Amino acid sequence: MAKANVTNVTIRPEEEAHFSGLAREWWNAKGPMASLHQVNPVRLAFLREAVDRHWGGDVRTVHPLAGRSALDVGCGAGLVCEPLARWRADVTGVDASAENVGVASAHAQGAGLDIRYMAGELASLDLGTFDLVTSFEVVEHVANKRAFVAALAESVATGGLLVLSTPNRTAASRLLLVEAAERVGYVPRGTHHWEDFVTPEELDELLSEAGLVMGAPCGIAWRPGKGLHLSPSDLSLNYLVTATRA
Repeated sequence: MAKANVTNVTIRPEEEAHFSGLAREWWNAKGPMASLHQVNPVRLAFLREAVDRHWGGDVRTVHPLAGRSALDVGCGAGLVCEPLARWRADVTGVDASAENVGVASAHAQGAGLDIRYMAGELASLDLGTFDLVTSFEVVEHVANKRAFVAALAESVATGGLLVLSTPNRTAASRLLLVEAAERVGYVPRGTHHWEDFVTPEELDELLSEAGLVMGAPCGIAWRPGKGLHLSPSDLSLNYLVTATRA
């Protein structure tokens, strides 16, 4: 794929500005990014299972990515990069926001973790390929979804694994993730734009165009008494998928 140009630039300046303004709050589990801290263990549970299944690893090991490289795209301030590093991956994090990358780097250093962070357009950074590529809650924020997914696919090494999550475009997600969540302050106002949410069928098509085969989606659901949890049957709010080369 050609490097970034006027047709495949994916970063939206208004989105970059929005999340840059929240950079100092990413690691505050009780601040405006609290929802990410609450959903992160659910995402990581799906990711760990996907990693173990893909490489046939020992589910008991605490270092399932030892000797492997990992790229997290749209990494924010490193909420996924740091667990990947603790799983002993050689981790690179990429984000549109230089402010986020600065906070991520400082936090990793304070935690004694060696993580490479870079700001910019993925397709223009020429990072090569990685065993594992992740991108959580990002595709709904980009300007050109086809170009973004293509850049993700190009970053997956032969035999590698891509793991994505994104809100589904449903009546339930409009009501709960946009209108209710932003009204009560569960997520900062302006975070979500419902019309940019991606359905599983649309994501499957984008991945197929990029030469990847999507696995069965798994929902991130919520219900009273159980909170956020993985649900293979309830995709109405948010979902995760794996993808591998055809």
